[in-house]
Amino acid sequence: MQSPLPPYALAAPTFPFPHLAGLAGRAPIGGAREVALACFVAARLAAECAPGVADPEDPARAARVAGAKGWLGTLTLPAELRGPLLRCVESTADGSARAVAQELTALAAAGASYLDNGSRAELDTLAATLRT
Repeated sequence: MQSPLPPYALAAPTFPFPHLAGLAGRAPIGGAREVALACFVAARLAAECAPGVADPEDPARAARVAGAKGWLGTLTLPAELRGPLLRCVESTADGSARAVAQELTALAAAGASYLDNGSRAELDTLAATLRT
């Protein structure tokens, strides 16, 4: 049995989207890694649109979207993925959870051949959460 944490200890952090991050770490440099990283960034932005997570009127959200779009523009992504990815990222700017869920589902479908089962499940679970 493990002893409880001392009162000054920090709780272990939870890491969102471990399958996407793991896929990005395992994938060879190039297309598959860049797709996994791009989906990870989109998922992080989309997760902020969940009800009760963040303020929909947060002015920093637009800045994060602009920064993400700039960074994603430097990646060499397959043509069939670039459109759904940018639409997903742009949809997070207004914070509409249902719109983000729809674009996230389209992104997961477009990137299905590059993502493993765990990564697709994380995107699908996030989309389902955003729909509720």
